[in-house]
Amino acid sequence: MTNQRATRKSIMTMSWSFDISIEVSEQYDFNKNALTTIEENTWVKNQWPLVYFIQHEGNKVAYVGESTNASHRFRNHLANPKKASAFNKISIIGSDKFNKSATLDIESNLIQYLTAEGTYALQNGNFGLINHSYYQQDLYKDLFKEIWTKLLAKKVITKSLKEIENSELFKYSPYKTLNEDQYNSIIEILQGLTQQTSNKIVISGSAGTGKTILATYLVKLLTSEVDENYEEYNDDELKEIKYIKAFQAKFPRAKIGLVIAMTSLRESLANVFKKIPGLKSSMILNPSETFKSKEPYDLLIVDEAHRLRQFRNISWMGTFRKNNQKLGLDDTGNELDWILANSKNQIFFYDAAQSVKPSDIAAKSFQGLLSAHDTLKLELKSQMRVKGGNNYIKFVDDLLHVKRSSTSKYEVDDYQLFIFDSLTELYARLGEEENKHGLCRMVAGYSWPWLSKEDKQAIDIKIDGLEFQWNQTDKDWINSPNAFQEIGCIHTTQGYDLNYTGVIFGKEINYNKVTNSIEIDKKLYFDKNGKNGVSDIEDLKSYIINIYKTIMYRGIKGTFVYACNPELNEYFKKHIQEYKAALPFRILPFKEVKPYINAIPLVDISAAAGAFSDLQIHSDFDWIELPFNISVREGYFVCKVVGESMNKRIPNGSYCLFRKDYGGSRNGKTVLVESTYVQDSDFGSGYTVKEYHSTKLMDEDGWHHESITLKPLSTKDSYENIELTGDELTDFKVVGIFDRVIF
Repeated sequence: MTNQRATRKSIMTMSWSFDISIEVSEQYDFNKNALTTIEENTWVKNQWPLVYFIQHEGNKVAYVGESTNASHRFRNHLANPKKASAFNKISIIGSDKFNKSATLDIESNLIQYLTAEGTYALQNGNFGLINHSYYQQDLYKDLFKEIWTKLLAKKVITKSLKEIENSELFKYSPYKTLNEDQYNSIIEILQGLTQQTSNKIVISGSAGTGKTILATYLVKLLTSEVDENYEEYNDDELKEIKYIKAFQAKFPRAKIGLVIAMTSLRESLANVFKKIPGLKSSMILNPSETFKSKEPYDLLIVDEAHRLRQFRNISWMGTFRKNNQKLGLDDTGNELDWILANSKNQIFFYDAAQSVKPSDIAAKSFQGLLSAHDTLKLELKSQMRVKGGNNYIKFVDDLLHVKRSSTSKYEVDDYQLFIFDSLTELYARLGEEENKHGLCRMVAGYSWPWLSKEDKQAIDIKIDGLEFQWNQTDKDWINSPNAFQEIGCIHTTQGYDLNYTGVIFGKEINYNKVTNSIEIDKKLYFDKNGKNGVSDIEDLKSYIINIYKTIMYRGIKGTFVYACNPELNEYFKKHIQEYKAALPFRILPFKEVKPYINAIPLVDISAAAGAFSDLQIHSDFDWIELPFNISVREGYFVCKVVGESMNKRIPNGSYCLFRKDYGGSRNGKTVLVESTYVQDSDFGSGYTVKEYHSTKLMDEDGWHHESITLKPLSTKDSYENIELTGDELTDFKVVGIFDRVIF
């Protein structure tokens, strides 16, 4: 019954969506003389809910609005000298399916996307941008896509929705639509700023709850010019406007700064602010720059406040000490002290769980602030970034603190979380998402020295035959041209959104099965400023776990995990779904299998463990159909070959056909071999695929192998020959002769 009801609902939804139509009008002149023509538009004439777009093509400025009485609204606009002179064209967007809730939603979306699209400088304020739930809201999302397509066709705009959604201007825009949680926090913040004499506000929230969005939203909101014609505003807008006016009366020409301690994020937000009307890149500050103002700031907003620094493990201790001395402080002073001293009001966005190194300010400093009677304390709870929601956030925290009570693996419909045995396979899978969505990046813990910082040709990280450098810029790395070919770290990704993240757990972090705990190897952690002076290994463990938690929270749509240590990999597999790529051929049900007549075995090299000794043991293998152009023969089997060591002949990840070795000359042939002396990172211990060469020796006992050389055929010079001599030849076995690549 439930399935029938769902089917009927689906059919009704499809029918409704196919019936919907949207109209984007011709461009009308926008002046008093043209009002009669505009009022003949069907949607205007019938006083139907609509959305409109006013622009000036020459000056590239625009304004978006919505109304149920458009004629009256347009007359008000034209009665305003500023708007009457600013714009000269108007487009009407209408549909017979529009209602007030839908037009408010579409107006908000247009404001968000047009701001980030960049063709026009939008003149809207950002007050009242709140996402109210309403009937059939999801269907109106498709309607917005149709509106955007029509605007593209009319060449009003030039960028696709995907291009915009991946831009830093969209992600950090102060025109973001707020959810109820965020909107209620904004109202409480505004009340605090306008109704108290001294204000310290701390907003806590885990990664992805929208702290940076609220920070940029507040700066734009408090600096917005408000039109005195209140008839133009809805109830949500009027509520915010009341507080904006009160703040601007209390602090005329308010001096406001947004403080960011992290270099990369600060650079990104400065780029955003210089593109938003009414904002300036100079409003984005590092903590030291708060000393430059002759007068205290009226308001300093501090994003990622947990990354404010103390006098410890930093490279600029001289400047830090001088700043402390300006305030009469000794070396116990910190950047929090600077913020408090250099401003009248402060707003801190804070999450102690994202403190990742010893230079980060101690939690006890914030405890003093939080316990003060005049501090307003708020909390953001809604997960805005990760589609897995708060359940995913809790899962990661429980996983890395080894406190999961559930034995089931994490799995939700809207989020892809997988553990990979092969980094090669992870990187290929991440590449598919990069091609589809963009903004997919590899990020790792600091388990490798940063050799390429000094030597730009040096390779920093080698895994599974893959070679990478660390991020080659510390400013806006995720948007840099070569980012997908590099590996980022916590310092270049914290505060950013990605579509998918490939997370590499390095050798410095492992799982102890006996103690059921995560362990840290300090010698294998190469962030000097992250470990110097940390004598308690539990403190270092806390920092490192916070690093991995934070980078695990970057992916909006999914996270792909690879663990260098096998013990940690096995622990993760108990809680995370293993990635299984779809096979390019059909696996036959065993009852249909006729060995070597209609099917041959598929053998996993990494888990083979002697399975080649008897390929007739039917139940030990999956049996597959070969493509129609390849005949099935006795002794054939298929293996997946991973890595780059044979990429001149076998592309990484290829499924290859092998035939069982029945003896004879193998020189110059590509072979799959088994030997306890073979250690190949591409295939695991005991197996490898290489080109075979041997040297034979004749004595009184006959001929025998003097040496065997297994040659890689790779475009990468890092692969070396595997040489076997003497006792190493005793258990050497050629398992199969390469025939061809199938897929």
